[in-house]
Amino acid sequence: MDQKFKQEALDYHQYPTAGKLTITPTKRMATQRDLSLAYSPGVAAPCLEIQRDPSLASKYTAKGNLVAVISNGTAVLGLGNIGPLAGKPVMEGKAVLFKKFAGIDVFDIEVDATDPDHFCDVVAALEPTFGGINLEDIKAPECFKIEKNLQSRMNIPVFHDDQHGTAIVVTAALVNALRIQNKKLEDVKLVTSGAGAAAMACVDLMVGMGMKVENVTLTDIDGVVWKGRSPDMPENMARYAKETNARTLAEVIKGADIFLGLSAAGVLKAEYLEHMAERPVILALANPEPEITPDEVKTVRKDAIIATGRSDYPNQVNNVLCFPFIFRGALDVGAQQINEAMQHAAVYALAKLATLEANEAVIAAYGGEGPAFGPEYILPKPFDPRLILEIAPAVAKAAMDSGVATRPIEDFKAYIEHLSEFVFRTSQVMQPVFEAVRRSENLKKVVFSEGENERVLRAVQTLVNDNLAKPCLIGNKERIQEKIKSLGLSLQVDKHVHVFEPSRDDLLLQALEKPYQHLVERQGVPPSLAYEQLYRRKSVLAAMLLREGHVDAALIGGYGEWYRHFKYLKNIIPKRQDVKQFYTISALIQSNVVLFMGDAYLHLNPSAEEIAELTLLASEAVSTFGLVPRAALLSYSSFGTGKSGSAEKMREALALIKERNPDLEVDGEMQGDAALSPSIRARLVDNSPLVGNANLLIMPDLDSANIGFSLSRVVGDALQIGPITLGAVKPLHILTESTTARGIVNLATIAIKQSL
Repeated sequence: MDQKFKQEALDYHQYPTAGKLTITPTKRMATQRDLSLAYSPGVAAPCLEIQRDPSLASKYTAKGNLVAVISNGTAVLGLGNIGPLAGKPVMEGKAVLFKKFAGIDVFDIEVDATDPDHFCDVVAALEPTFGGINLEDIKAPECFKIEKNLQSRMNIPVFHDDQHGTAIVVTAALVNALRIQNKKLEDVKLVTSGAGAAAMACVDLMVGMGMKVENVTLTDIDGVVWKGRSPDMPENMARYAKETNARTLAEVIKGADIFLGLSAAGVLKAEYLEHMAERPVILALANPEPEITPDEVKTVRKDAIIATGRSDYPNQVNNVLCFPFIFRGALDVGAQQINEAMQHAAVYALAKLATLEANEAVIAAYGGEGPAFGPEYILPKPFDPRLILEIAPAVAKAAMDSGVATRPIEDFKAYIEHLSEFVFRTSQVMQPVFEAVRRSENLKKVVFSEGENERVLRAVQTLVNDNLAKPCLIGNKERIQEKIKSLGLSLQVDKHVHVFEPSRDDLLLQALEKPYQHLVERQGVPPSLAYEQLYRRKSVLAAMLLREGHVDAALIGGYGEWYRHFKYLKNIIPKRQDVKQFYTISALIQSNVVLFMGDAYLHLNPSAEEIAELTLLASEAVSTFGLVPRAALLSYSSFGTGKSGSAEKMREALALIKERNPDLEVDGEMQGDAALSPSIRARLVDNSPLVGNANLLIMPDLDSANIGFSLSRVVGDALQIGPITLGAVKPLHILTESTTARGIVNLATIAIKQSL
């Protein structure tokens, strides 16, 4: 570690607040009544319920989502026996990973106890507090005794991640490597360098999944583990001790299919590799320097697959790939332990994920290139958001099937939908729309004007995988096929997607030419240019395909200025008969709030009539998300404090809205804080029809809408759904340059819902 990086690490841990953790209340504490409910006398109610039925602790307290990361600091990774206090930053770091990747709360607990029995007594006494125990950085052989003791004494999962987390990820890597190398687990021979806690857990798990005991040879710092080497050899090592005269790694590596290193740098010499079996697998996991580097391996054995523990080489073995998600699944079913069946399920789920097409988050983690399953991609990336969706349900189901779940999940589909909220913050808002589309009997056709765009193709892959639509793409078929291949997608042109090619679909363009000509001939487009625009402007072609009924919905744009696309389309797709203008709204998703905002794209200074029409159309749109629309008409003025034309306009719009829809929850004019705070609003007026926080914010002009929208995205770290076009007779939406692949999926699904 160089001095600059060391100082950055120290500053990271010190500023702006010491450490990496804090505690945040989950309930409001703003009034005397809140205090009475949270503490005395209200707290007595859940206390008595839990006394009556202890299982209710997970219903009324944080226990069901709370894990203890516990260590005595005797084997801190890379640092050794530095003690419990010096190990605290590591345990805080582990806690942050639990929260970041799986939404699990953690207390890190550093125990000043090196005696295993004393340590176990301390930890076992903590059972009422936690839903699970993650043991960390405890030296061998004490860690074996501690884990076994605690597992026998406690009725919550006790999991030593250094052992079993490592084992799960290593075994998943091996499963995939053997698949590529065309070998079977029951046939291969394994040699280890290292026989400590992690190595033994790896070997035991591999054997539990089908590897033969007689095909395993252990070596450690004292050489080969042979029968009779030591009279007090630990039982888990003795199981693999060999009747052999070989004493060194160099001797036993001959003919081995797999090298598993959890020892020290440079232990595996390049010359040893020549004697391994064909198509070997090298798992060189010593940190920070592996037993042999991938570059050294490739100079000798180009047929080898190699994994290390480092992020700067392919195939990083990292425990964060499994432990948050194993605990997520275990906690969600109230598992009493993390047993062998649950570990096997985690291995297969993790291995499976590496074989799936990479999504946008994976591509970002890889610097813009989508990895494809193969010798240099046998494990997912730690930031692959799908880890929780694959591993947690597999572990939860295995816990249920093996009889250790105390709160079995009845609806796994709903459970997975809930987990998806960890992956996509937009999922909770979008769920009613997805459900409505899935319930429809026939898949709808959605055309994408930019069919060669990478974001579009990834979104289309998701739409096909989830059976949400029949996608149609505008573009060159050969280029689209090349893009699909380079992105590692499984889409097949003509099977999964239809391609409209302007250069080849002459009959189609000729059929669309006259209708388009009639639409635009009095808009400055002479007949001679109509065909040219159809041919050259893919957004025009997409809109005409929608207008003439060839598709059910259209998504256009994604390049260039949003309004440039709109000005061509407003002449093609007509407005609904009951509206006078087109409008847009966008949803902004933050961690604890969903806001719909209109209109940040179209009307520079809308009239009161237009504000009213926008509010009514936007309220319809909010309802499609399963939400009760609560609209606030915003202004610099609150309830008559200002007399400007802008404030008067919003008051006039409110009167029009109430006349047309008396039941709508709407109020104004008001400032933004009054819209989002019932208490502030109550200080200004005592008869507002708005209940709680407004979820639909209507701005008085384009400036304020665009500024508010942009600031909310950046300062509030909000995710966007939209912009959603309102007022069109058919569903057509325009993508912005910042719309992600997931955003395209969301907008396409909204368009499909509108077409039903």
